[in-house]
Amino acid sequence: MTESLVVGVDAGATSTRVAVHTLDGTRVGYARAGAGNPTAHGVDKAVANVAAALAEALGAHDGGRVVASLTGVAGHVAEMVPEVAKVWAGHGIAEGPRYMGDVPIAYAAGSAEPDGSLLLSGTGAVAARIVEFKVDMVADGLGWLLGDEGSGFWIGRRAVRSVVHALDRGAPPRGEGLAELVVEHFLGDDRPAASRAAADRIVRLAQADHMRLAALSSLVSQAAEAGDPAALEIASEAAERLAATLRRVHESGPVVLAGSVLTSEGPVRRAVTELLAGESVTTAGDAAGAAAWLAARDLLPEAGAKALHAAFTAVSP
Repeated sequence: MTESLVVGVDAGATSTRVAVHTLDGTRVGYARAGAGNPTAHGVDKAVANVAAALAEALGAHDGGRVVASLTGVAGHVAEMVPEVAKVWAGHGIAEGPRYMGDVPIAYAAGSAEPDGSLLLSGTGAVAARIVEFKVDMVADGLGWLLGDEGSGFWIGRRAVRSVVHALDRGAPPRGEGLAELVVEHFLGDDRPAASRAAADRIVRLAQADHMRLAALSSLVSQAAEAGDPAALEIASEAAERLAATLRRVHESGPVVLAGSVLTSEGPVRRAVTELLAGESVTTAGDAAGAAAWLAARDLLPEAGAKALHAAFTAVSP
């Protein structure tokens, strides 16, 4: 059995990861490439990045040994399927991959139990009830403009909003707190002397590239760890909103935390964990490995699949 291979693909909005495993869980190949989300970046770019990652991950391994594969992708479009099948065929893989949304794969990256819940906070935020590794109910995930409460984007927007409002009132940043970190992030040393002018410039830069706000979530964590009151308040509210989103869908089973905001040590993760006291909380591992595990799961006895879960989902260095 160990001669057979399974392939897992995590085709995300910022990167693509491919994991190749034997059926005993041994990881024999792993690679990263550019974005693989066809909705965000177009089918051609997405397929090209998936192809590049697959080629590197397979390396010298014979594609004919691949007995199952699964691709996790948000915004899956039908046009991607035949193009990816051609890539698979080019490596001698008998069948193209099965497809699954990124939410159940993120859940599977943290739990071998078929039923439970996912709470994800990265650039966006969503909670989902999972039944038999399929999405049964979803809360939030409504996007940066109208939802995603407690996400990296939401945290960053709250930080910038508090800073520009303070600048608008004529309060310049002082010391090493959140305000100074935000101003430094946007303006560096080239900052106007007048507070209002600084606020106007930050607003223009944020409007020109709104996704830049998500990168500020790490600065909020940094400031909160240093005791900045505004940052502590933002982190606390983010955690409360995330926990409230989860409660709308969670019934029983493990709760898997996923996304950079909740898998990285920091004030939001700690606060969410405290708010979920009494629940069985785990942290998502490698999503490409989880996709490979789900592909292998149908070929293994249930107990054997559960025992191998940790080997498949270990985070790749």
